[in-house]
Amino acid sequence: MPDLAFRVGDVRAMAYAACPTIAAILHISNSPPDEEIQSISLNCQVQIQPLGRQYTAMEEARLLELFGERERWGQTMKPLHWTNVVLKVPPFRGETKIDLALPCSLEFDVAANKYFYGLEAGSIALAVMFSGTVFYTNEDGMIQIAQIPWSREARFELPAGAWKDAIAAHYPESAWIQLPHDVFDRLYRYKVSRGIPTWQRTIERLLNESEGAEVSEQVALSGGHR
Repeated sequence: MPDLAFRVGDVRAMAYAACPTIAAILHISNSPPDEEIQSISLNCQVQIQPLGRQYTAMEEARLLELFGERERWGQTMKPLHWTNVVLKVPPFRGETKIDLALPCSLEFDVAANKYFYGLEAGSIALAVMFSGTVFYTNEDGMIQIAQIPWSREARFELPAGAWKDAIAAHYPESAWIQLPHDVFDRLYRYKVSRGIPTWQRTIERLLNESEGAEVSEQVALSGGHR
């Protein structure tokens, strides 16, 4: 019966992918090495392991929404689900390797993306949990089926800049915010009614108005003294 082991290496951003993607090489080895693996239907669940890393003051500020104040991180900083990938592994004996493509996005409602965006440098600890079905040939030449237990995993380090490089290859100097239709309609009416030519200037004007209102409120609360 197959006894599979997994290792991840050669992690990098893919410059010419159809969408922002980080590519890794997944190494798979089997014992006994002369056993013929016909195919593997492999499920890969990728998790971020945020604990145990040193964070700068800037990173702490960016991760406030995700984990709260630093003194609470011992309770709030839990593993974050990143993505699920399904691979079809072709026949091999002993050892093989296959591309593991990890899609990236700018959807900031996703906790993993907030985490990636919040980091400046260094590396990110990742864990891949494996499950699935192995089709192999026994000594009599008969096709057999075995399940991969969830205890199989691989841990590796992802450079923090790899996610930013993957995003920048498709959206240089840009970020995207997903809005419900009703909120977008309000924003669009605001832009049109004031004759603002671009979305960037629309957002900047709203921010300036908000910051000005906050200053006025602080002045009022202080009795008119600044």
